[in-house]
Amino acid sequence: KRLDAMVSCPLSPTGVCGCCGALRPRYKRLVDNIFPEDPEDGLVKANMEKLTFYALSAPEKLDRIGAYLSERLSRDVARHRYGYVCIAMEALDQLLMACHCQSINLFVESFLKMVRKLLESDKPNLQILGTNSFVKFANIEEDTPSYHRSYDFFVSRFSEMCHSSYEDPDIRTKIRMAGIKGLQGVVRKTVNDELQANIWDPQHMDKIVPSLLFNLQSGEGAVCFRRFPGSSPSSRQKEKESPVELTERCFRELLGRAAYGNIKNAVTPVLMHLDNHSLWEGKTFAVRCFKIIMYSIQSQHSHLVIQQLLGHLDANSKSSATVRAGIVEVLLEAAAIAASGSVGPTVLEVFNTLLRQLRLSVDFELTGSYDPGSSMGTKIIKTHGERQLQEAVIRTIGSFANTLPTYQRSEVMLFIMGKIPVPGVHPALSSSCSGPEGTRMIQIMLLKSLVQVTAGFQTTNMLTALPSSFLEPLLSFSLTEDPEVRLLVIHILLSLIDRHDNRPKFSAISIISDISVLKLKVDKCSRQDNLFMKKHGQQLYRHIYLGCKEQSSGRQHYENLYNLLALLSMELANEEVVVDLIRLALALQDLALSTEESMPVFNRCAIHALAGAYLNLICQLTTVPAFCQHIHEVRTPPPSILIPLCMLPPSLEKVEGEVLFLQSKITEVLGGSGYNIDRLATPYIPQYTGKQDWAPVGMEEQERERRRQVVEKFQKAPPPPSPSGTISSGYGQTQSRSVPVYEMKFPDLCVY
Repeated sequence: KRLDAMVSCPLSPTGVCGCCGALRPRYKRLVDNIFPEDPEDGLVKANMEKLTFYALSAPEKLDRIGAYLSERLSRDVARHRYGYVCIAMEALDQLLMACHCQSINLFVESFLKMVRKLLESDKPNLQILGTNSFVKFANIEEDTPSYHRSYDFFVSRFSEMCHSSYEDPDIRTKIRMAGIKGLQGVVRKTVNDELQANIWDPQHMDKIVPSLLFNLQSGEGAVCFRRFPGSSPSSRQKEKESPVELTERCFRELLGRAAYGNIKNAVTPVLMHLDNHSLWEGKTFAVRCFKIIMYSIQSQHSHLVIQQLLGHLDANSKSSATVRAGIVEVLLEAAAIAASGSVGPTVLEVFNTLLRQLRLSVDFELTGSYDPGSSMGTKIIKTHGERQLQEAVIRTIGSFANTLPTYQRSEVMLFIMGKIPVPGVHPALSSSCSGPEGTRMIQIMLLKSLVQVTAGFQTTNMLTALPSSFLEPLLSFSLTEDPEVRLLVIHILLSLIDRHDNRPKFSAISIISDISVLKLKVDKCSRQDNLFMKKHGQQLYRHIYLGCKEQSSGRQHYENLYNLLALLSMELANEEVVVDLIRLALALQDLALSTEESMPVFNRCAIHALAGAYLNLICQLTTVPAFCQHIHEVRTPPPSILIPLCMLPPSLEKVEGEVLFLQSKITEVLGGSGYNIDRLATPYIPQYTGKQDWAPVGMEEQERERRRQVVEKFQKAPPPPSPSGTISSGYGQTQSRSVPVYEMKFPDLCVY
């Protein structure tokens, strides 16, 4: 020991005076005295108190104390005297905790130098010892800022420790946990210090975040996704927690400290890590990561994460369907967690990106190539994977819509409607490379998206929620020949009209003797509802009638049309609407019996069942006893829509008498209760209103109707005068002259 003291004496190169303690500086004597003869005895506490008192009394000596301790520690490390190394670090820790004077910066430099020395060692125990001291230091709030301190080495070294591959699994776990704690300490020490190098810079985040994700992924321990940092494990549990649990706590703390401008730098490495390790395809880990992210960041920043995910989805447009589906699934989970309205000011951008992905997926599926302009695809397109992606996008659209207020959801509905392609008229989002089938698929996908957006949609004012710019093109799609498209349109209408959740009570066509058992919720029709039906009622009736008439309509179509009639009666019906709905039901009965219509027997039976079930419902809603009596007297056939095809009669030509509802009788009984007799006595005839200025999908059907009216006009109208006809000149004489074209009268339907 004397030899050590002689060597360490700075006053004489020969070290002769080193044996004379009186000649050595006091701070060195105080430092030396804290070390016992046997390192197993530990720090000499009484002498440590003297050293601490001296440091507090003479703070200008603190930097020298630190330098001397650093010198001793370096020598002990080199000589493998690890007991003294531990004592030196303990002394440094106590001095750090006790001293907060202005001179502490230089002492900290010595301290960090010693920690670095330990971390550079290849001994796990020294690495862990250095990390523990650094963590204690990180929890100290310094009174004075540091202008020149750098933590770059510590970020790199702790990140390396997080990836430790030490042979012994227990030691490997301890090293990794030390690395995680070290990164947590760096973040705590630097995140609020404006004078430090920005820890949120990509050069640091690209090391910190992947290190945390590596440990988060390495374990299979169950993780609870908590919203608030205060719900972390208790201090007793922390001692036994796994690297996965510790990593989650550290990751949450990092994200919770992220300000608005730092979110991108924190999330980008997550996206890159998931890309580099093919973790989107499994989806489980990716969803887990972003649940932690969404629950940890400040709620007002949620839309920033969503925007990054959308951009990443666009960047992976030509990746495999499983990768894109994984990103979309993460978006779905993120939207469910995000607070209402947190999608931010770029709401339509969100939906535009998702709709664009739908179009691309349809192209990929039908062309079999990620590059439609190329003759050969670079990758094999799997139809099943693309279908899964499409369904995931549709669910995500619905999830986003559910986070929006009513007015924004209405805007989204209009936005999606404007994207639905109409061949030759409105090709937005149409599939240029996949032809008519691609256009049809896009129509179906976007209508399915509207089904998701309108699910649970409720509003007090139907006029503002369902403007003509949305409702009219929607109704026009119900005239297409594609039965799937028509069914989706009806589903959308049902979601929009059902404001009291009555729809599940009419899932099937049935005769209910007492509707009170259904416990229906019926409110008085408001003024806005009356205006809505006055404006759009005839269009709704017409589309119900034509929907029943379509030969390709099946069981689900008729059941949903019955639902639509029932909901109109309960949600939007005043006295005038009730009369129109009854007229419509009687017109449907006539349609089923018409010999001019070449409808299959199944459709005729289904229409009969629908009309009978609806009149049974509406008579009980009107509470007119005589009306109910007539309806119940008619021997309504059972809901024939449920009868197997083999049991259907060959024709309905002789259906008459007691199985039919009589318009004259209904007019009589309702007229006695104050209903409009003239209106009731007038049979319902569907007419095209001509108000639509939007080129509908049902243009062919409307053109057929227009041609029929033209032919009928020519058949019944008197012959027009000939341009070279004769006129009377008086006195019984005739005179030939030409009639000017502007005086000729043509049928209105012939004039454009």
